[in-house]
Amino acid sequence: MAAGSAPATVADGAPAVQVRTRSMAGGVLALGYLLAAILVTWRLWADPASRIVAGNPDDADLFAWYMRYAATAVAHGSLPALVTQALNAPQGINAMWNPSMLLPCVALAPVTLLFGPQVSLTLLTTIGFAGSAFAMYWVLRRWQVSAFAAGLAGAVYGFSPALLHAATGHYELQFAVLPPLIIDAGLRLAVGGPADGGRTWRPVIRFPAYVRDGARLGLLLGAQLLISEELALTTAITGLLLVTALALSFPGQVPRRLVHAAKGLPIAAACTLLIAGWALTVQFFGPLGQRGSPFLADYYVNDLTAFVTPSQYMLFHTPASAQAAAAYQGGVPEYLAYLGWPLIAVLVVAVAVFWRHPVIRVLAVAGAALATLSLGGFPLISRTSQPGLLLPWHWLEELPLVSSVLPARLSILIDGTAAALLAFSVDLAMRRLDRDRADADRRGSPVQLVGALAILACLPMLPRPLPTATATPLPAGWSAALNALHLPAGARILVVPVPQAHLTAAMRWQADSPRSESLIGGYFIGPAWDGHAYIDGNGLAPTAAYLNRLWVAGLRPGSTAARAAALANLPPPGTPPLGPQVTGDLGYLRPAAVIAVTAPNSALGRYLAGVFGAPTVRSGSILAWRLA
Repeated sequence: MAAGSAPATVADGAPAVQVRTRSMAGGVLALGYLLAAILVTWRLWADPASRIVAGNPDDADLFAWYMRYAATAVAHGSLPALVTQALNAPQGINAMWNPSMLLPCVALAPVTLLFGPQVSLTLLTTIGFAGSAFAMYWVLRRWQVSAFAAGLAGAVYGFSPALLHAATGHYELQFAVLPPLIIDAGLRLAVGGPADGGRTWRPVIRFPAYVRDGARLGLLLGAQLLISEELALTTAITGLLLVTALALSFPGQVPRRLVHAAKGLPIAAACTLLIAGWALTVQFFGPLGQRGSPFLADYYVNDLTAFVTPSQYMLFHTPASAQAAAAYQGGVPEYLAYLGWPLIAVLVVAVAVFWRHPVIRVLAVAGAALATLSLGGFPLISRTSQPGLLLPWHWLEELPLVSSVLPARLSILIDGTAAALLAFSVDLAMRRLDRDRADADRRGSPVQLVGALAILACLPMLPRPLPTATATPLPAGWSAALNALHLPAGARILVVPVPQAHLTAAMRWQADSPRSESLIGGYFIGPAWDGHAYIDGNGLAPTAAYLNRLWVAGLRPGSTAARAAALANLPPPGTPPLGPQVTGDLGYLRPAAVIAVTAPNSALGRYLAGVFGAPTVRSGSILAWRLA
């Protein structure tokens, strides 16, 4: 694949000053990406401890909880437990079946302990944009792409609409730094050595190429598994498509390349298991295993028109396009498809012109396959499903592991493939049009024209600064009430509102107050009684569910809390559970304390007083009972 893909930028025997210049250019570009990331996230940095990206408070609260959970473990000199009762007590959760982001949460534990979990998430988001862009740039430079083309492609990938929308609460997907590096390592293992002849990196200790390539692939993949298993799987699918397209393009070289890959793959597997082996063992053979996906099949798929319909997150959009994007069934965090007519048109023309070039052909085939898979089992066109037309994903979506992938999220890899295709196409066009410099000066340089057209094609993807909202603050009296209860570490607390999907305030409160009590209930993915995966697992006990209905019914209409709780779609309180039901539920949950954010004269306050007697503690807006 490397041969003839693009001109080498550092020739054999090049003076050291050229290498230093190349490194300096990379450093300047990295700084530019960082400044651009800060520009996109500046509204978060205005108050990083309490500002979140607007539109998905549930997941923001969830990841804040994971940040605090990991930081608390690190503060006690250990790694976070993979199976824990800190959430959804007494059953607990299996962190590996949830987007727990173990590696970033542990790495950012010092930041969380010093400044709070939301600062860590804001920092992670900023690094996600800049780091993803620079990773793409670095990989393309290793494949001998020019600095201009690689820099533009890095911006296209790192600040793509897919990553911009994923920043709305899906932190594990927005941090897409490793996929380009994994693809690079996998391709090097497949083609049998570095594309640049090893000129850009000379190891002190020389190992066989298959050892280096296999180890690099395994370590990167293991790390990605501890960030997002779904992104690791979609990256592996992308790599498999690229390698398959390579094999079809060069069938005569397959036997020789297979020997190199066969030697390196066991090393890759060993390194992956070294990093993530224990976590995978706990996931698939430990407690709280599950099967299936908690999400509806063919729901989170790309709308075909979304590829050319910009949302309000794009600088260039219209009220009509923003309205159409906002009506997407999967919501803002999953509206990932947009590329824009200009870039799509440029890529189509480039593929037609340079189809004979193997790199273009391989990237085009893989990108088209990913785009087709992202449409799901049948196409969605202008928010209308077409179930009569089956697509390839229909025969894949029931496979183990693949069933947990949301097809729309393949857009992250589609954007990466489109960025690489643009970079190689720009270089090839510049090479074809680069005539004698004197003639170019007289006519107006066609090389500059190519660069200008490439930039113009990417302008519709220019992002706006992310919109923000304020995270749910600690209720008045929260910390004082917990301190007054004198609960031991790990004590189970029943907080009302009891955390569940769309009622995640208690998880945010625990994340923002560095305590180690265990929450009853929670927003998580877990197995129900039949072992199938569901959001919130088996759900809340009837008594806890009744407490939530009482709490929601007592909210002031139109308040921020009422608008957030409306998403939970809870029915009116209705008839209270019978005494034996309450006794049985409390006997199973065994809370050490009940903490309610309510007033004594509210319906919820009166009900709790009827069950538990006078509150042990009254502090601000908190009523609390310490139970025997």
